[in-house]
Amino acid sequence: MTDTSTPAEAPPAALHQDAELIAGVVAAAGRGMVDRETVAEVVALCAVAGEHLLVVGPPGTAKSEAVRRVAGQLGGRYFEYLLGRFTEPNELFGPVDLRSLREGRVEFETAGMLPEADIAFLDEVFLGSTAVLNTLLGLLNERVFRRGGTVLASPLRVCVGAANQLPEDPALAAFADRFLARVFVDPVADARLEELLEAGRRPAPVAHHGGGPTGPGGPQDRLGALDRLAVAARGCELDGVTPLLASALRRLRAAGVPVGDRRAVRSQRLVAAAAVLDGRTVATARDLWVLPLVAPTADTQALARDALGDLIEKAANQSLTHAAEELSRSSAARAERLARTGAALLADHRGLPGGRDSRLRLEAALREIDAGFAPADLPAALAGIRAELVAAVAPS
Repeated sequence: MTDTSTPAEAPPAALHQDAELIAGVVAAAGRGMVDRETVAEVVALCAVAGEHLLVVGPPGTAKSEAVRRVAGQLGGRYFEYLLGRFTEPNELFGPVDLRSLREGRVEFETAGMLPEADIAFLDEVFLGSTAVLNTLLGLLNERVFRRGGTVLASPLRVCVGAANQLPEDPALAAFADRFLARVFVDPVADARLEELLEAGRRPAPVAHHGGGPTGPGGPQDRLGALDRLAVAARGCELDGVTPLLASALRRLRAAGVPVGDRRAVRSQRLVAAAAVLDGRTVATARDLWVLPLVAPTADTQALARDALGDLIEKAANQSLTHAAEELSRSSAARAERLARTGAALLADHRGLPGGRDSRLRLEAALREIDAGFAPADLPAALAGIRAELVAAVAPS
């Protein structure tokens, strides 16, 4: 995974700063969405890893909204398109350049199109024609757009494909395999419908597509932080975790989870990305929670979580708290998520006039902490957050 052509690894303090910035971006994107935090976090994970993501779920489950919000918070050039059987390649990659054509050259105008996007979202991705998918295949694999006389290095960090279901056509298998990570979504559970209705009444976060302020924390800096983390991930030290990773992959195969050689090798990129988003340049067992993402179906992802059990029981991530918890089901990941959620609620509570709604949210966070951990088992960071929550809801 070490890339000798890249700069030396970032100092730990700078790495933590970039990881925290991206964590804040993802949290802002997920704010107001119900049960879609994992989608938002895995988009960021894949962007750092240099891999692509497939989101599968029924229509109307906010797949596109989650991606759109992350892209809007990160900034940069964003491209989105709904594919159909009759989608022409020009609709994605740009029209023929007529001036070049008059001179006898077949070239394409790619400005504002997929080849020049930083982040892309393709809905109903498996409905594309053979011509569309073949061109996409090269772009996704090599980050180079080749069509006619046009050869263009693409800045694409991540392409997110969405579908209502996985394709059954074996001819699409090679294309589907280019999406290393898979996230499966269902409609929001009945118990959270009130929360969903309330969230639906709130405005979405303001997007920053195409640039904006360049100062610290601005859209340009956010994309820069993403790129610095990607460089750090390419230089991440994986030797120490390789035996555990190999053992985990053997377990997946033994459990009936199909993990081919290409997916096995590329899973290391997700492990490395998880490490740097946790503020480290050395991967550990803490980062193996990403492995269920490479399982191709919802059923095999469940098998993967069960098969990896003890290997990921202590997995967690400071930046991607929801995704780490959902994929590992570990108490360490739950503690990270509750600590971050509690800290955010306390910050909101202090910045707003006291009210019943704010107090109810703090009390709900306290109940979730107490339901998940016995007092003797509370990690120190979460114990501190719990004490602050208790003080905040105590009668004045």
